[in-house]
Amino acid sequence: MGGLCSICGERIVSGYALESEDIRCGICRRVDPPFAKAVAYGSYESGLRDLIHMLKYQQVRPAANVLGRMLAEVIAELQAGWYPAPVLVVPVPLFSAKLRQRGFNQAVEIARMLAKQTGLALSPRGTRRVKDTTPQAELPYEERARNIRGAFACDVDLSGKRVAVLDDVMTTGATLNELAKVLKRAGAVRVENLVIARSILR
Repeated sequence: MGGLCSICGERIVSGYALESEDIRCGICRRVDPPFAKAVAYGSYESGLRDLIHMLKYQQVRPAANVLGRMLAEVIAELQAGWYPAPVLVVPVPLFSAKLRQRGFNQAVEIARMLAKQTGLALSPRGTRRVKDTTPQAELPYEERARNIRGAFACDVDLSGKRVAVLDDVMTTGATLNELAKVLKRAGAVRVENLVIARSILR
């Protein structure tokens, strides 16, 4: 028995939760996340994980084109409810020192191909990472929300806009939660997440 949360995509093993029409994990039942939905191309394992690592850690930038096309295949699930409201794709920003070290932001590279494939508007600027945080993957799950708190700022007016935040991997959702809060404070009426891979906690 099992299913996925209709909001964040976390695996659900509770039979009681699965009986509800609106299937939610325990966290999304207790506290409404600032984003409306998260959609992933697949699970963070095997070939998909290898492709993401090729882009991020081996600087094989053409991998971003493959990943962007993959993501374009799955956004139909969200697009039905998007129009006529304007939708901006916002890649999760890197801190300036990390960007200089890597030479590029993998989320921006993926977003460019997604925008090319779908015609969605890309907004790579205006949203900044203002705090140099410890990489989330290096921290226990319970410390990730505290680590990322206050890490983002938005310098643009998003009033009346729907925003699709793009990232490569989602695990606890702490990064996407924090960024969604900032975007909604900037006026976004709805925030949804587009991720290449979902790392299931259980």
